[in-house]
Amino acid sequence: MTRLKFISVLVLSAALPAVAASARNTVTAAEVAAVMSGSGIRTTPEQVEFLSDVIATTSAPALKVEGMEVWGDRRIKVRMSCVKPEECLPFFVAIRGSQTQAVPPVITDAASSVTVRAKSDSNSFVLRSGSRATLLLEGGHVHIQMLVICLENGAIGQTIRVSSLDHKQIYTAQVNGSTVLRAKL
Repeated sequence: MTRLKFISVLVLSAALPAVAASARNTVTAAEVAAVMSGSGIRTTPEQVEFLSDVIATTSAPALKVEGMEVWGDRRIKVRMSCVKPEECLPFFVAIRGSQTQAVPPVITDAASSVTVRAKSDSNSFVLRSGSRATLLLEGGHVHIQMLVICLENGAIGQTIRVSSLDHKQIYTAQVNGSTVLRAKL
């Protein structure tokens, strides 16, 4: 009887790595392209270039775009992650092709946390370094409104650094208008 238990344990221990390996699924270019297209950047699977191997614990995990920036000649570097963090680690992909030229200087979509940054035209700035603005800090049940000094030029949708009037606190905030910025606590 003991020998039978021992053999059963050996068989199960040999089978466990195979079960664990089957739980590892590769994220595909088609999945990334679908998420990118849903974010407003028309992308085909052929334009997706993985910068590393991306493994998920489930097949076809729900992905989200966390940030984008123009990267090199006619490419966008995209930071992505799984909607459920336990399904995969965050990863980067590069999107090649002519669509990258059509990306506006800054795109922000709070629902999907998409941010695209590119070099801005100096005429598109609504806030200039040294100018005063109103910062709206929000978090939970707290809403704080305060005057700040811009430390950088900023266009609408862009994230810039600002300082309290006494220069003791520095905040990172998103430009929402010609004198309004928003940040989360």
